[in-house]
Amino acid sequence: MTERNGSDEFESGDRRGFLGLSLLGLAGGSLAALPMSSAEAVEESSKGRLQALYPAGAPAAAAGYSPGIRAEGRRLVMVSGQGPEDLRANMETQMRQTFERIGLVLEAGGASFKDVVMIRSYFVHLLRDLPIYRKVRQDFLVDPYPASTAVGVTELAIPGLEIEFEAIAIV
Repeated sequence: MTERNGSDEFESGDRRGFLGLSLLGLAGGSLAALPMSSAEAVEESSKGRLQALYPAGAPAAAAGYSPGIRAEGRRLVMVSGQGPEDLRANMETQMRQTFERIGLVLEAGGASFKDVVMIRSYFVHLLRDLPIYRKVRQDFLVDPYPASTAVGVTELAIPGLEIEFEAIAIV
């Protein structure tokens, strides 16, 4: 049972650490199983907290993401799906607004785009919008780039919404 104190924080920081490390261990365990035969399979970031994984046979299909990320940290920040402020704006503007909203949530969680380890993007018009997304994401995401998944869908929860992005950061 978990109790909360008056400041709305867990009384035992060990539980959060355990959960974060457990989730990280699960991800790390599955990534560690990938064949890593050379030094070029792992590219370290300047901080050493995040490592992009480029194992043989799993190349990145486009610039701006890594096939995998190994991350060290104590806190997870999970950003729910975000969309643009103005659904009538052109798609590049909608994407920038969406990334800006993700940035606000990351900041509220004590993180930034440099801490993002996974980003998922949902598109009603995948083929039309993916090239714009690939361009725009490079203005927000930093090396080592997060793991990334782009999904085409028939519709999203808000009428008129054509894109939705979510993110996971480890701080």
